[in-house]
Amino acid sequence: MPDAEALGPLQLAWIGDAVWELHQRLRHGLKPGRSDALHKAVVADVRADAQSAALAWLEKQQLLNDDEMDWVRRGRNNAGRGPRRADAAIYGRATGFETMVGWLFLNNPDRLAELLDHLERAGTNPE
Repeated sequence: MPDAEALGPLQLAWIGDAVWELHQRLRHGLKPGRSDALHKAVVADVRADAQSAALAWLEKQQLLNDDEMDWVRRGRNNAGRGPRRADAAIYGRATGFETMVGWLFLNNPDRLAELLDHLERAGTNPE
């Protein structure tokens, strides 16, 4: 397992994106359905706007500690503009969320599981 401190925010975001997608695939995979429908459901939950909404819900519930908020900030500040048609603010918040998820995956998987459980109980796209 790589040393999370040796990774930058964008590398952590890349890992966090994969972790978040795997979480959504596992969640949706428990439900019956055709693979194309499951794929569409997962894509809807891993889009930047869905990640931004999940982060907003965690913030609103005041569930994130200072370290987690710092990783969100670092990821957001390193996100860049994002895709041409994407809203830069949403893309930045999504990148911050992914960065935090990646950092927690490598440093504190129990805490990550706790936050994912909160999101699961609230619904995937809590607003």
